[in-house]
Amino acid sequence: MESLAQPIVTQEKANDYKAFRLSIAPMMDWTDRHCRMFHRAMTRRAMLYTEMVTAPAVLHGPKARLLDYSAEEHPIALQLGGSDPRELGQAVRIARDWGYDEINLNVGCPSDRVQSGCFGAVLMERPALVADCVAAMIAESDVPVTVKCRIGVDEQDPEVVLPDFLEKVSAAGVTHFIIHARKAWLQGLSPKENREIPPLNYDIVRRMKAAFPHLTICINGGITSLAQAKDLLDQGLDGVMLGRAAYHDPATALIGADALWGDTYAPDAVQVLDSLRPYIAAHLAQGGRLHQITRHMLGLFAGRPGARGWRRVLSEGANKPGAGLALLDAALAEVQEAAAAFG
Repeated sequence: MESLAQPIVTQEKANDYKAFRLSIAPMMDWTDRHCRMFHRAMTRRAMLYTEMVTAPAVLHGPKARLLDYSAEEHPIALQLGGSDPRELGQAVRIARDWGYDEINLNVGCPSDRVQSGCFGAVLMERPALVADCVAAMIAESDVPVTVKCRIGVDEQDPEVVLPDFLEKVSAAGVTHFIIHARKAWLQGLSPKENREIPPLNYDIVRRMKAAFPHLTICINGGITSLAQAKDLLDQGLDGVMLGRAAYHDPATALIGADALWGDTYAPDAVQVLDSLRPYIAAHLAQGGRLHQITRHMLGLFAGRPGARGWRRVLSEGANKPGAGLALLDAALAEVQEAAAAFG
């Protein structure tokens, strides 16, 4: 198996490789740098996204902790949250030194915390402000600035709101939109419910691509398999973004994904683990805890014999002092023994 230290999609080549054909959604508390390294071991080509970072945090917080990543993670996008054009522009200027392949503005998160800060999905109600924000970001960026949005919020009519939003924001210079094909209900639904209850409307996203053929339109929401992703690409959409499926059943969602680019790279789950051993060992040597990495790996063997034992060993032991690669071996043994028992 080729080493993770030799990624084929570098920052300079990310756009040429159309990394947006498949991407993994920014997910708070999930898609940290350890999760992204795990995902990168399964796909060399898909675009990875950071967790959302607010513009004020970039300006005033611990920049290295918020923005650092491993070179192997390319292609990688930084997702920013905010609604102040000046702050967002300054945050992009700071982030330039980190060499991200894309800067994304969050116009889709429905959490109460985001609403109170007047950013995320609530900005669907203020497309002119979003246009000002992205214009300020573009002025400071040397890579594409993109927008992740919903089809509308609350009582808005997506048939009216979404094309108006795309027209106004694209006029400010954005050519790439990732559309979560659900409304966000800012009143009455929790963030978790907003990911599941509002009905999916893939048709309106397809129609937006037809109405704005010059824009790169990617779809997000409810996509659970590579076959489904390929079907959406075949329907004319430019890209597909996977969310929870890439986290809860990563092997099914991501191993073999590079075939969407005509690439044969498809390690099996054990090869994925083997490729990550140097990264895990380095993290432990620097004082990190095994749990910080393995918490993202619990679903690697989902649906396979031994999956429960794999999760149990890691969940019970990875956070204990001194837990290391031997515990990973013990968890893998649960899978291998179960596979042998099933013949």
